[in-house]
Amino acid sequence: MSLQVWTYIIVALTFLLYIGIAIWSRARSTKDFYVAAGGVSPLANGMATAADWMSAASFISMAGLISFMGYDGGVYLMGWTGGYVLLALLLAPYLRKFGEFTVPDFIGSRYAGDDSSARINWARLVAVICALFVSFTYIVGQMKGVGVAFSRFLEIPFELGVLIGIGIVFFYAVLGGMKGITYTQVAQYCVLIFAFLVPAIFISIQITGNPIPQLGFMGDFKEEGVSLMTKLNQLNVDLGFEEYTSGTKSKIDVFFITAALMLGTAGLPHVIVRFFTVPKVKDARMSAGYALLFIAILYTTAPAVAAFARANMIDTVHGKSYENVADWVPKWRDAGLITMEDKNGDGIIQYYNDKNPEFAATAEANGWKGNEFTPDRDIMVLANPEIADLPNWVIALVVAGGLAAALSTAAGLLLVISTSVSHDLLKKTFMPDISDKKELMYARIAAGLAVILAGIAGINPPGFVAQVVAFAFGLAASSFFPAIFLGIFDKRTNRQGAIAGMVSGILFTAIYIIYFKFVFEAPAGASAEDYWWFGISPEGIGTLGMLINLVITIVVSRMTPAPSEEIQDMVESIRIPRGSGGPAEAH
Repeated sequence: MSLQVWTYIIVALTFLLYIGIAIWSRARSTKDFYVAAGGVSPLANGMATAADWMSAASFISMAGLISFMGYDGGVYLMGWTGGYVLLALLLAPYLRKFGEFTVPDFIGSRYAGDDSSARINWARLVAVICALFVSFTYIVGQMKGVGVAFSRFLEIPFELGVLIGIGIVFFYAVLGGMKGITYTQVAQYCVLIFAFLVPAIFISIQITGNPIPQLGFMGDFKEEGVSLMTKLNQLNVDLGFEEYTSGTKSKIDVFFITAALMLGTAGLPHVIVRFFTVPKVKDARMSAGYALLFIAILYTTAPAVAAFARANMIDTVHGKSYENVADWVPKWRDAGLITMEDKNGDGIIQYYNDKNPEFAATAEANGWKGNEFTPDRDIMVLANPEIADLPNWVIALVVAGGLAAALSTAAGLLLVISTSVSHDLLKKTFMPDISDKKELMYARIAAGLAVILAGIAGINPPGFVAQVVAFAFGLAASSFFPAIFLGIFDKRTNRQGAIAGMVSGILFTAIYIIYFKFVFEAPAGASAEDYWWFGISPEGIGTLGMLINLVITIVVSRMTPAPSEEIQDMVESIRIPRGSGGPAEAH
């Protein structure tokens, strides 16, 4: 059976499963729509949280980045893993005890002013704007991942692939709300983890003879009897790249990127809201533990997948003739995700680092006139089974897994956007008398508009999937993290400080990212890196934005009146994370 037929069958079956679950568990009330009625079991919530958190960036892009960046790509692995631990241990139980629907809900209540008759809660309004900005940036990366998967394996244009993704996400997110999304994400976790492990096991056996990818990664290259890392280091050096196990990023940039990803994870509204869906604070702790276990399965496998893909790609491309190149190459080239050009006209593909001046003499001696093969880094996980010549059903399974990862996170983000608009902006700020039925209608309209805009932006994203997602993490770190952290652990932090901190943090970070990604053009002979502040890349600038936010929040809070006794008593209460809390009681 052909790859395309297998892809249609497996992807269609998984989509029917997701849609069936969405219909079975469709939301019938605002409580169902926002927090699944607070009745999700810890195990199910752990699986849903893992699927929600492991987006297209984790499934599709992270291993691709490690494959091309080697040691440097490990910052994404460290940052996202550390961030989840930080969230699970430091914030989740306390937020669950607080018992609200959304992150803007928490900020709006924690930083409410003394004048209860005030029409507008400015802390909540600023938090809504930040949540919309972060979530929209994040979802753009997911839509690109959907487009990459659909375009190659359904053999359709990339833009059409994105549009199909829009339709699927719109259907089950808008229909089911949090309840539908939760149970759909449980199924999506099963699909994505199975799809990630099966080809990894096959390829580990092929390359190292060990069926456990994590052990194969540390083992020997079967054909030559040398370690896999030694083999990759030599392949990279022979082609003018840095050794696979060495890094080129400065220590300060590695630190700032890792910290931005960690702190951003702890401030991501679509992950935090998952801890509001379980009945008790104890259940929030248990579901955080389950989620960490489920996430670790994929994250400990990703470095092995990256190494296998790197070795196989170089072996099947460099030095091969254009006429007899492996079948996977022209298929991805036709999808617009590989560029090839025979620059010296010898009919042989040369893949090497033509940006390395120290390698120029070697390249010239070989008659090479420049690198002739440039793949999109986001294709490596999806292309890996094809490169290894695995059966078509395995390749189709990976497509289903990539789509599950992208769509599960996109749905969670859509829910944040819709609740921010209907619940926080309309119900809690501008239209307090709105009925539940109308609130639900506005939530669905907001989700529909958001997914359409995200799809349009996803067709022309500002970087690779993992890079776009890293920008979202930086924005989350610079806006939400200090407000949430100080809101729990510092009674003296007040509304004025939180608002000033969030506004300054997210503005600084957004302006830095936009300037260096869209505005700045380096002079001839220089690169943008030469002009980064303190050598910090746009992916890592969220850490500096967070520090600015933290300092301004503390200083402004100390210069203005303390919060009311009622607010300070509430902070004391949530520091003891026991009991049920519960959105049901709060609303």
